[in-house]
Amino acid sequence: MATAVFFHAHPDDEAIATSGTMMLAKAAGHRVVLVLATAGEQGEPVEGVLDEGELLGDRRRAETQRSADIIGVDRLEFLGYEDSGMIDTETNANPTCFWQADVEEAANRFAEILRSESADVLTVYDSNGGYGHPDHIQVHRVGIRAAEMAGVAKVFESTMNRTSILDNMEAVLEALAATADSEEAVAELQERRNEMEAGTFGMDQADLTHEIDVSSMIEAKREAMLAHQSQIGEDSFFLTMAPEVFAQTFGSEWFRDRSWVRGDQPFRTDLFAES
Repeated sequence: MATAVFFHAHPDDEAIATSGTMMLAKAAGHRVVLVLATAGEQGEPVEGVLDEGELLGDRRRAETQRSADIIGVDRLEFLGYEDSGMIDTETNANPTCFWQADVEEAANRFAEILRSESADVLTVYDSNGGYGHPDHIQVHRVGIRAAEMAGVAKVFESTMNRTSILDNMEAVLEALAATADSEEAVAELQERRNEMEAGTFGMDQADLTHEIDVSSMIEAKREAMLAHQSQIGEDSFFLTMAPEVFAQTFGSEWFRDRSWVRGDQPFRTDLFAES
């Protein structure tokens, strides 16, 4: 059995992007470690969700623990940096935020965890952080450098399949509009489509190497996402999606193996399989 470390930027990223893969790994007997760079202090909380005097970062740490329990995480760690906020916002200049962290220092901090776990597999984000968030880009930079320091050979970039999403977007939008009656949800997906068409969201299918079918874990994945109540409210499009639309949208998780070019070969389906 192997040890896999999943490196994410903020609470709820793990549930949305890789929780199905994490649960499959746990079910197969592997050790699953979750590391988050920040506690997501700059997130936008659902109105009225925080108790009086409660800090958002504290709430999101607790939500991450609940999500991790659902997933079956063996170890949860926070690197201790502050959330940098969205690109080109004032919080990007915070000297204690992850975006401003020295890559070598942060990589050393993360590499200590990788070494302590004798990590066999590491997941980070693609070089654009999926959609250009500063903390996601920094996860890529810090994670790659830490893998070099700790000698982790198998490094995978978690991302979105831009080609597949665009191919299925019209059907998803139609189903969502018919079942959710949510103009906000439809508008959000349309905005994502514009980003994908501009090439700033996810990666092209030709550049991906692994498709992990997580449909067997789809209900648990949804529960892991909903553990993040401060970010995913009752009117979120995650909740308003019909089950079949949710499964179509989140039933596969996509990765790029940094050491292998797929070419015209089929997608690999296991991060732990021998090359």
